[in-house]
Amino acid sequence: MGDRVADLQRIVEDLAARLDRPLLLDDARQRVVAYTEQNGQLDDIRRDSILHRHTTPEVRAFLRSAGILGAEGPLRTPAAPDLGLLPRVCVPVRHDGRLLGFLWFIDAGPPMNQAEVDVAAAAVPTLALALFHESLASGLASHRELEAISGLLLGEAEAARALIEAGAFPQTMPVTVTVAKPAAAEADEALRLTLERGLLAVRRRLAAHQPLHLVRYDHAVLLTAGTSAFAEEMHAAMDVPVLVGIGRPRPSLSGAAESYAEALHAAEVAARVPELGRSAEWARLGVYRMLTRVPQDDLHPGLERLLGHDQHLPLLETLETYLDLAGSAAAASHRLRLHRTSLYYRLQRVEELAETDLSDGSERLSLHLSLKLARLSGRYRPRA
Repeated sequence: MGDRVADLQRIVEDLAARLDRPLLLDDARQRVVAYTEQNGQLDDIRRDSILHRHTTPEVRAFLRSAGILGAEGPLRTPAAPDLGLLPRVCVPVRHDGRLLGFLWFIDAGPPMNQAEVDVAAAAVPTLALALFHESLASGLASHRELEAISGLLLGEAEAARALIEAGAFPQTMPVTVTVAKPAAAEADEALRLTLERGLLAVRRRLAAHQPLHLVRYDHAVLLTAGTSAFAEEMHAAMDVPVLVGIGRPRPSLSGAAESYAEALHAAEVAARVPELGRSAEWARLGVYRMLTRVPQDDLHPGLERLLGHDQHLPLLETLETYLDLAGSAAAASHRLRLHRTSLYYRLQRVEELAETDLSDGSERLSLHLSLKLARLSGRYRPRA
């Protein structure tokens, strides 16, 4: 757990520096997890806590009688001279209502003002996430679990064996991978934190499916036991809009890398083809399943002349609809709410500008596939 402890230490030191005030972080059992340099007013209890990594039963009972276990936000606890205890500000650290620990500040020399208390409270989500990782009861230390999942998604057989032997995933169950990719957000540390929180919430809700998760720099990965997908749960848990891709189930955990590759491709296709909706299953991507492996700049030469010009967008939309409907003028006219004469005029203009012949089946196929490739590359974006 060394990596996570280092994260906690970094967080508390950054907070102490911003407040110019020492602090101590306990877990939910009031065992010391991290603390900063104690350069302010101290009492015997703070010194003993750091030395022994916990407080005495009498002090724990006193502080709990002050209401710390039920507090939803910061509270001040009174001094107890007979216990050698100065007044304190206690900031409970909760994750989705679950109490994970406490931030402690000595409320003297001088007392904390409200602005300082607000800064401490604002650090709770980040601390809660780090403490939650500490408390994950998976049989593996959380950083070892993440390392194993990273290896698993790279196809390392040993990673699957390690997770199964540790009891993190059932040996006899299939695995399904789901990917959530933010719809419109720059990849940064704040986004990673948002994705991590969402995944942890999903893990709790789907505990019966023995979920595992990993956060990549710009997407979240969920692995679940069984063949069911949980796209709606992913949407509900994320604080940012996401596009969800679902890979096909694999018979065992060792096949997770294949399901992951499909789920990631499906999410990327959903991002580029809005009519697929917020979620896309690899098995139902149709032609897009194949086109993800085709160079996206290998287009019909005539179509190249139409792309990138706004005045040609109606022609491209008309052509795509016509081809999607197997060349049925009646169906395309109805779908586009366009008079048949206008439809024929647009198709004729396509033939002239693209130097093509829509009566030629090979030309129609080439144009149709090129339109779909142009969607995937972002060069062609039909109007809603």
